[in-house]
Amino acid sequence: MNTGKTLFAQLMDFLPWSTFTRIVARYGGDARVRTLCCAEQYRAMAFAQLTYRESLRDIEVCLSAQASKLYHMGFREPVRRSTLADANEMRDWRIYADFAHRLIAQARKLYADDLGLELTNTVYALDSTTIDLCLSLFPWAHFRATKAAVKMHTLLDLRGNIPSFIHISDGKLHDVHALDLLLPEAGAIYVMDRGYVDFTRLYVLHQAGAFFVTRAKSNLDAHRVYSAPTDRATGIIADQTIALDGYATSKDYPVHLRRVRFKDPESEKTLVFLTNQFALPAASICALYKSRWQVELFFKWVKQHLRIKKFYGTSDNAVKTQIWIAVSVYVLVAIVKKRLALDASLYTLLQVFSVTLFEKMPMPQALSETTATFEEDETNSQLNLFDF
Repeated sequence: MNTGKTLFAQLMDFLPWSTFTRIVARYGGDARVRTLCCAEQYRAMAFAQLTYRESLRDIEVCLSAQASKLYHMGFREPVRRSTLADANEMRDWRIYADFAHRLIAQARKLYADDLGLELTNTVYALDSTTIDLCLSLFPWAHFRATKAAVKMHTLLDLRGNIPSFIHISDGKLHDVHALDLLLPEAGAIYVMDRGYVDFTRLYVLHQAGAFFVTRAKSNLDAHRVYSAPTDRATGIIADQTIALDGYATSKDYPVHLRRVRFKDPESEKTLVFLTNQFALPAASICALYKSRWQVELFFKWVKQHLRIKKFYGTSDNAVKTQIWIAVSVYVLVAIVKKRLALDASLYTLLQVFSVTLFEKMPMPQALSETTATFEEDETNSQLNLFDF
């Protein structure tokens, strides 16, 4: 048995701390800090995510109960809730956003070959989720007259379901504005719902050499230019090349589009897809849009298993700090799973970490032994998405 490092310390060793130090220095995060430096703040918040702590007091009590192990976990002194609250309020949230993006870059390299669809292109799913807040506690998070909320706009790389881009805004920002924040990747395919249909912005993607797949709105004004032969037995009703007829839209998107009409044999519902990708078969276009559902499952999973519904602070900075650290913890566990070649799902790994962080044994041994039994009893089918 390993009598040295706790599992928490071993997990933290997978983080690129030299990169973290450079990011902290860039934003002056540790300037005039006497207790609880940025690294310790990150460890405390990561511990809270992994063990599902509900409040700052909960974090303090839980860590105090294991005071003899704190040094080996990376803490120089006990964590006080008031000190952690001040750190969340005052330390620049961009430190943790930049660090999360570095981890995302690592994870995307590890999962580069894990796309289920037989395509050489990178496929992204773009969507947003709303996190409801109390208006009296979060007055800065404008949403509606009687509600507050923040939105998490996410571009999910479908190879491993790793978020490649996240933007956190107040609840009033319309989804389509997220397209203005993206740097289009030539050759990549962006899958979006019809809330992102803005032909000016879609034409920017087209000009950048990127592809998009989305659903057409019911009031689309266009005419057919050419119809390709289809096999109706597959559910493909029509595969057409179209041109926009609207006065404004024809100028916003002056080139031809592809329109695929598909009838779902199970629900009997007819769906109309728009894309600028003419090389793929119509069935692949339908399959691409279907894969967009993975970003919905990602949001559902994140809300269920990361601490982003109950916040430890009420300021803009504290909320964004907590969300970004939650995202980085999710990505960190995905990195560990890949590097240790573990077969367990991400859900299972997080459950195991939640009850074993203070144990002192080699991580591969702890995870392989515990998850083997746990996986046999796991029945939560909604998490099959994360069996990567």
